[in-house]
Amino acid sequence: MQPQPRSDNVQGVLQLAQRAGVIRPRDLAHAGIDPAYLRRLYRAGQFERVGRGLYVPVGWQPTEHAQIAQAAKRVPRGVLCLLSALRFHELGTQQPYAVWLAIGVKDRRPRETGLPLQIVRFSGAAYSEGVEEHELEGVPVRVYGLAKTIADCFKYRNKIGLDVALEALRDGWRRRRVTMDELWRYARACRMTNVMRPYLESLT
Repeated sequence: MQPQPRSDNVQGVLQLAQRAGVIRPRDLAHAGIDPAYLRRLYRAGQFERVGRGLYVPVGWQPTEHAQIAQAAKRVPRGVLCLLSALRFHELGTQQPYAVWLAIGVKDRRPRETGLPLQIVRFSGAAYSEGVEEHELEGVPVRVYGLAKTIADCFKYRNKIGLDVALEALRDGWRRRRVTMDELWRYARACRMTNVMRPYLESLT
């Protein structure tokens, strides 16, 4: 018979899960708890696996950002972008099924994660600029800011549609969520000044 996990370690795992929602064995190691306790609790029916290497307590009630948090755990260098970033910033009408993540041109594409992911490769300033860090479900999540996301939508208009980019631009400007200086800055970072110029000029 397998020995029962020590109560102090069980409590530590449960407290970590309460704070973070989605946890990985490595999270326990960082907290000084043997990851084996998480596997034992999983086998005992106290945790369930929601993705490769991702666990949540049984009965856990996820928020609308749970899938994003899981994706951030699986792809820590990824940055929430395009349709998912628009949704995060509550702009436009897009309801993406997959989580859109930007990774660098030399980053390894994530293996099977058990999550619906849409991976897009960004390079140079288009990848590095405009990144914000937020916390969702206790998980640090990297997200492109709103003005940067709008510029990205124009850059990837052939993938998501010009209508989505225009809706994001007009909605963000109408609601005063972005400034003209911000839009021009990220248009330059994404090398979209010529494409975006007529639309930006039409706003003023």
